[in-house]
Amino acid sequence: MAEHSSPIRSSDPSAARGNVRIPRITIHAFCDSADAAGAIEAAARDRQMAKAHVAVRTGGMAAAIAHYRGDTTPNLIVIETRLPGDEFLAELDRLAEVCDPGTKLMVIGHANDIAFYRELMDRKVSEYMLAPVAPLPFISAIASIYGEAGKGKLGQVLAFVGAKGGVGSSTIAHNVSWTIARRFSSNVVLADMDLPFGTASLDFDKDASQGIADAIQDSARLDDVLLDRLLTKCGDHLSLLSAPAMLERPFDFQEGTFEPLIEVAQASVPYLVLDVPHVWSSWTRRTLIAADEIVITAEPDLAGLRNARNLFGVLRQARPNDPAPRLVLNRVGMPRREEIKPAEFAKSVGTEPIACIPYDAGLFVSAANKGVMVAEGSAKGPAKAFRDIAETVTGRQQSKAGRNGGSPLGSLFARMVSKKDTRAKGA
Repeated sequence: MAEHSSPIRSSDPSAARGNVRIPRITIHAFCDSADAAGAIEAAARDRQMAKAHVAVRTGGMAAAIAHYRGDTTPNLIVIETRLPGDEFLAELDRLAEVCDPGTKLMVIGHANDIAFYRELMDRKVSEYMLAPVAPLPFISAIASIYGEAGKGKLGQVLAFVGAKGGVGSSTIAHNVSWTIARRFSSNVVLADMDLPFGTASLDFDKDASQGIADAIQDSARLDDVLLDRLLTKCGDHLSLLSAPAMLERPFDFQEGTFEPLIEVAQASVPYLVLDVPHVWSSWTRRTLIAADEIVITAEPDLAGLRNARNLFGVLRQARPNDPAPRLVLNRVGMPRREEIKPAEFAKSVGTEPIACIPYDAGLFVSAANKGVMVAEGSAKGPAKAFRDIAETVTGRQQSKAGRNGGSPLGSLFARMVSKKDTRAKGA
């Protein structure tokens, strides 16, 4: 059979990351090779597998049968095999005798044999992958098995954080949110995560509200309908989840406090922009690691360089299968300040900036005082930088649709229907 028509899932290491999340399941893998074990262990550390519990063992099918004679089976068993087809199928029947109802099975094989594949499918094997296996295709295969658990299409989560306080990360997040909504005619929710000091409501000339505070306080009841009520409309396609900006009580959060909010919003709109405050805590670290794109804003000075390098180092290590964070240099060319040249800054951090925004205090102060976005201005300068950032983090160019053609807020949370799995079930 021609390779392009084969239903057997390839494990191409260059496969692009899918925007998926694996549900809270237990996975046991029994491998015959160190390469497969290493790839599955690497996949287990990926942010998309954060909810899953993965255990990797050696010994292949024989080890699995021996193990489950005295133990319950998990949600998913992964078996790597080098056995000949008939011998493996006989062992598979033995494994079925010790499996609990509802357990799913993925097989990693070394033979591109369509007859063998059909035999596996007849025995209700959930997935067959060709070795060598790589982390991202492995995650994609699990996502296809549990497609119903993540049926709603997930939007992108774009996290903005400053390398130090006061570098303009929030201003950039707000302007990029406005640009995505206006330029691409795409629905965007901007979440101001700095509850005591957030400025998003000021920048958009809206009254501060308890929006994000109510969302995380009542997370057990949070759904798209409740979230819709907590949003403040800032245009046809942009809505704000504002911070209360009050100091009557401290805001101390647990590591997973914001996860329910992010999951609901991410399942409801194409883009969720997180304005993350410059604090380093368990919840900010977890939020950044889980984001699809991270934008780190720094000023070209020594503290900015040190902090940016630290952030890039930690996040690259924690997200080995993701693109590196994006770098934005802000307030470049400030008078009477000794600066690090952008080329030297980029070389030290290990990445080129996606935008260098020139210092222009009058422009930004004027926009803030008027409650308008700098991105609404001239096609040059900072406005162009915001468009460049928006295009980079979304991977999109300007929509051909007119700027005024948009849906009302009532349709903002229309759930996006995922494409059905078109993967063939046979030859």
